[in-house]
Amino acid sequence: MAKESLQLFGEQRIRTAWNQSEEKWYFSIVDVVAALTDSVDAMAYWRKLKERLLKEGNETVTSCHTLKMRARDGKMRQTDVADQQQLFRLIQSIPSPKAEPFKQWIAKVASERVDEIQDPELAILRGAEYYRAKGYSEGWINQRLQSIRMRKELTDEWKARGIQKEKEYAILTNEMTKAWSGLTVREYKDLKGLKKENLRDNMTDIELVLNMLAEVSTKAISQTRQPETFSQSKQIAKEGGTIAGDARENIEKRVGASVVSALNAKDKPALETGAQTPELQ
Repeated sequence: MAKESLQLFGEQRIRTAWNQSEEKWYFSIVDVVAALTDSVDAMAYWRKLKERLLKEGNETVTSCHTLKMRARDGKMRQTDVADQQQLFRLIQSIPSPKAEPFKQWIAKVASERVDEIQDPELAILRGAEYYRAKGYSEGWINQRLQSIRMRKELTDEWKARGIQKEKEYAILTNEMTKAWSGLTVREYKDLKGLKKENLRDNMTDIELVLNMLAEVSTKAISQTRQPETFSQSKQIAKEGGTIAGDARENIEKRVGASVVSALNAKDKPALETGAQTPELQ
């Protein structure tokens, strides 16, 4: 199911749809074309562009699909849509001054990513700068960078046990998260009012600590038992999460409030102190 919404690009309206099961935004291609080209007939422009890209063997075009979106006349009509990655590729094919800033930005990000592959420390430094720019405190940033290291060590352990598919990583993470917080990752994001945003970027200090405890416990148990099947790793993820879940319950008994919080990055002062909103106490 996709939830329809509108976003603005300058004065242009871009129809978008959020697919919760995929955790992806989809964008109306013809609306983006209209915004970037000022074409009097964006639909005709897109048809010609699509024909040219198909002749060139562009795989992005062949993988785009359609969704029903509300047209200007109020009726729901099938519309060509692209996810974020597909949209970036299409923008590169649009010869327009308005598209040039996007192309420069995409090239810059790609260059930085190559640099980070060659020197992973750059990714850590850029991550810290990103959080500072967002207004996070140094204490929270240090905690968050530590959580990134813990997550990397856990995924390395899962990889060593034969976990390869992204879906399997998501299932294991879900088991662990539910065991310590009482919520699936999706339910946790819904509590905090998130869509595609990173859940850990929206955790309080104590939520980060409990999540790290779940991850380090899961890694330690996995290293000891050396599971050979996915189902065994799934059970271990649940056990590791339960260790942090027991710690959460003990903390909540003493503070008299839930530490699983609806606070998100928009509530930075409260997020970093762990202050609870009245409805959660």
